[in-house]
Amino acid sequence: MEIEVLQEKLARALSTVSRVAMGAKSTLPILSNVLIKVDKEKVSLTATNLDMAVVDFVPVTNTKDGAITVPARLLAEFVQNLPKGENIRLTSNGNKVKISTSKYSSIINGADAADFPELPNIDEKKAVIFKMGVDEFKTGAAEVVIAASGDTTRPALTGVYFNTDKGSLYIAATDGYRLAEKKFIEKVQSEVAAIVPTASVQEVLRSIPEDIDEIEILFDDTQVRFRMGELEITSKLIEGTFPDYRQLIPNNSDILVTVNREELTRIVKIAALFARESNRAINCVADSKKGKFIVSSISNEIGENQSEIDTKVSEDGSVKLDSRFLMDALNALDEDKVIFGFSKDVSPVLIKNEKDDKYRHIIMPLNN
Repeated sequence: MEIEVLQEKLARALSTVSRVAMGAKSTLPILSNVLIKVDKEKVSLTATNLDMAVVDFVPVTNTKDGAITVPARLLAEFVQNLPKGENIRLTSNGNKVKISTSKYSSIINGADAADFPELPNIDEKKAVIFKMGVDEFKTGAAEVVIAASGDTTRPALTGVYFNTDKGSLYIAATDGYRLAEKKFIEKVQSEVAAIVPTASVQEVLRSIPEDIDEIEILFDDTQVRFRMGELEITSKLIEGTFPDYRQLIPNNSDILVTVNREELTRIVKIAALFARESNRAINCVADSKKGKFIVSSISNEIGENQSEIDTKVSEDGSVKLDSRFLMDALNALDEDKVIFGFSKDVSPVLIKNEKDDKYRHIIMPLNN
């Protein structure tokens, strides 16, 4: 194997693929390596943890076909420390890889490419394929993953649910205490119902190249592939059934409050300071007569706090919420004004932008 590549291009590709290799929790030492493969002047760098695989195709010159695996961390850190603008030459001899520039030279012990796990394959002719803008993907995925669960005893809740309904593609996540849903793509032709591991979605968000405008998402029965220019991330899907979450979203709320998002965020942050000793519980009160929305918290050890916002309130009512969950919801919204809707019973609280209803965040009230 032989390639010649610019330092910046190799460093960027290694930075992406090495995260998966270095994060692999396995007794197989080969998983901490990156596979470098040259086939007909096409060069790919690949890493896998058996649940997810990352492949980055790198533009190179002076190639010679071949393949070898090299310790990902060592190679990534070595290349990162080489001068920018340098051409790097990689050549393999047996299981050794020589990496050299005009002034630097090192030999790294690698391993036979035949020992590297077989990479996942998706039949693109049979796959369900969606395409969307990168900015829309970044925004929507970031808004939803915050609600996913970390409880591995309930695997279906540890992922992001890609699902179609009434001709649109939605993504949703829940941990049983809160729920986030985003209308991802409108007017789609295909249908899908698949749970993608949260870790895979987060890795895609970290890895999206800066120079692309579109992302392609491909599903088969057991896998999903995110294609971003020359970069591909393939992940196993989570087996199981995602909850019928739409029945949890309230159709109507008894009490509606339209409030400035920045002001509400500020008083929730302040209330959270006093709620640390009380399981992050804060009280939200709507006072229709005074036209105020009041947020308060009490701690026997620290003291108490109360802040209010002047706004239009439809009816009187109160609800107790987890301050961190409310902060996460407010940070995910992006309009100046948001709608805070709740009921006089223990129904979920609905938080959304005033005008754009593509994103909805639901929080279960705490017991009084």
